[in-house]
Amino acid sequence: MSNHHHRKDTTAPEAKWQHSHSFDTGNRSGETKTRWAVILTAVMMVAEIAAGWLYNSMALLADGWHMSSHALALGLSLLAYTAARRFASDKRFTFGTWKIEILGGYTSAVMLVGVAGLMFFQSIERLITPSPIHYDQAILVAAIGLAVNVVCAVLLNDSPDHHHDHDHHGHDHHHHHHGNHDLNLRSAYLHVIADAATSLLAIAALFGGKLFGFTWLDPVMGIVGAILVSGWAVGLLKDTGRVLLDAEMDAPVVEEVREVITACAPDARIADLHVWKVGRGKFSCILSLVIDQKTHPHCTPDYFRQHLGIHEELVHITVEINHYVEAGQPVLTPV
Repeated sequence: MSNHHHRKDTTAPEAKWQHSHSFDTGNRSGETKTRWAVILTAVMMVAEIAAGWLYNSMALLADGWHMSSHALALGLSLLAYTAARRFASDKRFTFGTWKIEILGGYTSAVMLVGVAGLMFFQSIERLITPSPIHYDQAILVAAIGLAVNVVCAVLLNDSPDHHHDHDHHGHDHHHHHHGNHDLNLRSAYLHVIADAATSLLAIAALFGGKLFGFTWLDPVMGIVGAILVSGWAVGLLKDTGRVLLDAEMDAPVVEEVREVITACAPDARIADLHVWKVGRGKFSCILSLVIDQKTHPHCTPDYFRQHLGIHEELVHITVEINHYVEAGQPVLTPV
């Protein structure tokens, strides 16, 4: 440190090593868009449920109840955004509050599975016991619902996270953008898309019944919609569950860590390695190495941290160095 101004440095020795554990700044744009989606979905939910009962359309009623669960799920996503931002500086959260958003997405996916099951059984019941349908009124309400869904989908799909693909320090990292998605926003988006799909299926079923007398088409489309929604929900459960369970040891960045260690000290042995996600496209790494100090006296924890730091997705790096008792003596088997 320069003493050009002859001022005494009063900074505590440990201060320069301290840093924030808030690794994700949140998605304020996504939060605002989700809030608008909640309002639009709630209004349309009430209209569709009322119209479904009034005009005796199973497809329309299923779409309305489906939309009600989406309104709740979207509200949950909004709550997750708010909680993650509010507790961002709370010391109790060791690696930040980003996983609150992921938990919100996971819970929304669970709710989506429940909605699909409800749609399926209600449609089976209506298929066995058909009832007359007021087609014109039901088609009108379903069309309005579809329009609302499309508006919400456009809102939630226009996320800044889709525009951050770039190279890191000249290295080709094209594979990392897959981990940059906002899973909380994606869960909200999938709920809206599922709503749009069921609205579209409801309209098709209602037209089929009105024009060709295919009354069975209404509940059948409800079954098709339930299967479609289930597939989306399972995919979201896998993505969010992977993050919540820290199942990231097959991520590309893990192999990059190994490559850096090999390049810095070819005979270094990785005794322990943990990598997990702490933000959108951001990882924490704990690394324990066994090194012959006589061969590599320059290999300090700082040395490895500096070389690992070229990978910008590694935002929190902890390195532990263990030395051989004697040069050349095997200590641990490489991991």
